[in-house]
Amino acid sequence: MTHLPKVLLFNPRAANHKPRIPNSVLQVAASINHFCDWVIVDGNLEENPEEKIVSLLQDSDFSFFGSTVMPGPQLKQAIPITKKIKEKYPNITTIWGGYFAANQSKICLESGFVDFVINGPGDKAFPLLIEAVLGNKSFEAIPNLCFVNSDGKNIQTKKDALYDQDVLPDLPYKKLNEFYPLKKYLGKTYLGTQTIAYHSSFGCPFTCSFCAVVPIYNAKWKGKSAQKIFDDILFLKEKFGGNAIEFHDNNFFVSEKRVVEFSKLMLGQNMQWWGEGRIDTIDKYSDDSLALMKEAGCKMIFFGAETGNDELLKKMDKGGKQSGKQIAEFAARMQKFGIVPEYSFVLGTPAESEEKVMNQINEDIEFIKKIKSINPFTEIIIYVYSPVATEGSEMYEAVKASGFKFPQKLEDWLNDEWLNFDLRKNPLTPWLTPAMIDKIKNFETVLNSYFPTATDHKLKNYHIKILKSFSSFRYKTGFYNFPYELKVIQKLLKYRQPEKEGF
Repeated sequence: MTHLPKVLLFNPRAANHKPRIPNSVLQVAASINHFCDWVIVDGNLEENPEEKIVSLLQDSDFSFFGSTVMPGPQLKQAIPITKKIKEKYPNITTIWGGYFAANQSKICLESGFVDFVINGPGDKAFPLLIEAVLGNKSFEAIPNLCFVNSDGKNIQTKKDALYDQDVLPDLPYKKLNEFYPLKKYLGKTYLGTQTIAYHSSFGCPFTCSFCAVVPIYNAKWKGKSAQKIFDDILFLKEKFGGNAIEFHDNNFFVSEKRVVEFSKLMLGQNMQWWGEGRIDTIDKYSDDSLALMKEAGCKMIFFGAETGNDELLKKMDKGGKQSGKQIAEFAARMQKFGIVPEYSFVLGTPAESEEKVMNQINEDIEFIKKIKSINPFTEIIIYVYSPVATEGSEMYEAVKASGFKFPQKLEDWLNDEWLNFDLRKNPLTPWLTPAMIDKIKNFETVLNSYFPTATDHKLKNYHIKILKSFSSFRYKTGFYNFPYELKVIQKLLKYRQPEKEGF
């Protein structure tokens, strides 16, 4: 009997909410399923994932450890666990993938405990890497790979074109179910009681200067066919009871044709769904397409509105023709079809002076209030600007000129301020003063009290009335300072701030 290489795949804990199907590690598992023996450890479902991993490594001869690593909370488990593995089992090859690993590959490799970084899709890179390690072959020809060569030089291999999603192996849901009952991943959300997390495409054809996706996919996009998506969703519905869908694509709505075909297939399935799109893309959809989407279960769409300032939108390299006028008119159009627009805004972008930064914050606050007056059902998510290393973009050049620097050591990312930085909650940005941060956060508290999010399914009608009555004066007069009473009420009600549904 042939001895199969053993691979331990790790999905670090992402956040303190209901765990979702770990699509990223399942994608890797699918790529090696034909020639490797693999197991998954999910930090979202393990009380002590480090103990579980150490136990597995002690009892079996694993040769490879792979971890997906997104910015923020996943670092708290990925860094110390990977370091411990390398110290205790130096012969195990450690491989990282995910947005953080790809965008910060240099410091990952310099840590001494991450051997390789997958820079983009790992469907071909991961199995080729395993074969190269086992066969003592060169790594230079493997696409989407970062590593340090024998001369101590950081190497980044060529980027592969995105793969035909329909011909890739199916995700091994049944085997995942052997490790963790898949129903544990189907949680209650705004959309339904058993919500499926699903990826139908990869990449995005745009080049927004603050987006972590841009350096990885180089403005490319590739999606599964509508029929393939529907077949997968139907399987998860019939086999495991899924009754709603979160599409975790970077941009689900790139192709109107694909969305229309999928919507037609979904008619009569009684499943509500959510995805992420662009205002300037979906605004080109016909009324018939939007009406069909709604009938087929599309309940909410996440949009990066970012700002109402046209000059700033241009600096963000938003592409297309998105403007403040279009953002406002599109909110009204979504209300016509009964689809909830979930608008995110990025406040606190760099400017030539503190006065200009504060003026822009104030302008965006007024623009957000304008959007709510046009369509009160618009969900508003507010982020504080966090730089992404998109070299050459006007915005990132301004960031560097301000003196901003990312951590130079991997373990420095474990400091609380940097973990929060990647959640866009507490940026270490030189151009933002405490007064600016307070203004943004205080407005957010007032806004979320006057317009409580519909996505918090635990809120009762009387809770909403309490929040609205206590915040009415502040919202209408623009007095946002020291909203302590609203923070206390929100804490007592265990109010969940609005967030991107797919996070």
